[in-house]
Amino acid sequence: MIAIVDYGCGNLYSLQSSLNFLKLDSVITSDPEIIKSADRIILPGVGAFGDAVKLLKQSGLFDLIKDEAKKGKYILGICLGMQLLFEKSYEYGEHIGLGLIKGEICPLENDIKGGLKIPHMGWNALEIINPKSPIFKYTNNGDYVYFVHSFYGKNCDASLLAVSDYEVKVPALVNEGNVFGAQFHPEKSGDVGLNLLKAFAELEV
Repeated sequence: MIAIVDYGCGNLYSLQSSLNFLKLDSVITSDPEIIKSADRIILPGVGAFGDAVKLLKQSGLFDLIKDEAKKGKYILGICLGMQLLFEKSYEYGEHIGLGLIKGEICPLENDIKGGLKIPHMGWNALEIINPKSPIFKYTNNGDYVYFVHSFYGKNCDASLLAVSDYEVKVPALVNEGNVFGAQFHPEKSGDVGLNLLKAFAELEV
């Protein structure tokens, strides 16, 4: 069973609809005991980093997610959920993240000089860095996925699985051990996104 973490900051039901389409058992929950009993965890997220951290801490889920990661449970962060996996963010101040992925979350606008629009919104191609990762079991280099974000991961080269070009190389998929993060939205990325969720569900313990 996959636990979709409900902490008041996510696009939960479209994500669950995608899992339902794949016939994967899932539950939207903020209950620590249900999250502990789940086979794997998805941490979604839409909104501001600092607000999301505050909500996770208020609900007691911040430390729980870290503990479950340390136990080896597979975790997938999506969009803001991916960013929360990083050590810190510079989104409207400086905020400490879960620290499960080395690196920082920084504003795209500081690094894009060619006039591209912020946020980075729409379809973009995946440039796969590590094709041997099992998360790419059903994914091909050049497949398109859907992004909506104004901040992105930096100083995370050791964790990169795939990037997308938006004047800078935007980390699209990152991984450290049993922890994965997707900057794009699999639930909005058609068959490519479904294939990624399917591969995540099939990762072997």
